[in-house]
Amino acid sequence: MSITLVAGLGNPGREYEVTRHNLGWVVVDAFARKLGLSWKAQPQFEAEVARWDVAPGRTCHFAKPLTYMNGSGAAVGALARYYKVPLGSIVAVYDDLTIDLGLVKVSVSGSAGGHNGVASLLEHLGDGFVRYRLGIGPKEPAQMDLKDFVLGKFTPEQHTLLTKNLETYISGLDLLLSRGVEAAMNQLNRRDPK
Repeated sequence: MSITLVAGLGNPGREYEVTRHNLGWVVVDAFARKLGLSWKAQPQFEAEVARWDVAPGRTCHFAKPLTYMNGSGAAVGALARYYKVPLGSIVAVYDDLTIDLGLVKVSVSGSAGGHNGVASLLEHLGDGFVRYRLGIGPKEPAQMDLKDFVLGKFTPEQHTLLTKNLETYISGLDLLLSRGVEAAMNQLNRRDPK
């Protein structure tokens, strides 16, 4: 089943731009930029949407929900219903605390794992969408409040690592979109994705 809707999860607003929780937005933004796509605000979906005509008869929509992280499912659900996108053709791109910074994992089921954006998607879509999980872990210091950590900014060293890895994130997402879930899992879910 081909992917036709890619949602980068994050929070709108300048104060959230470079926080850990907005890594999903950063990656879909970079992917869209590489393809020369432009974002359009679509208030009926509470999202910014970019359209990619992949091939004749195949279109993929990229979305950045503007609902704040906790309401992501409402925007993605509205888009999926409007474009009649089946659950298995939806990819959510988001930050994951359980994965080390710099690594990516692809999965198709599971719990929200404390991620409010994923919890909202599960509530509005059900389980079975594809998850493109971008590592932001481990949480340091360990005693730090989860909310403070995910809404915090990357350290300069982490920022350098992410900038270096942005191309890897984009090519991984491209692999997922062009070759499918199985191929992406086989290549990206290894400990060292090189």
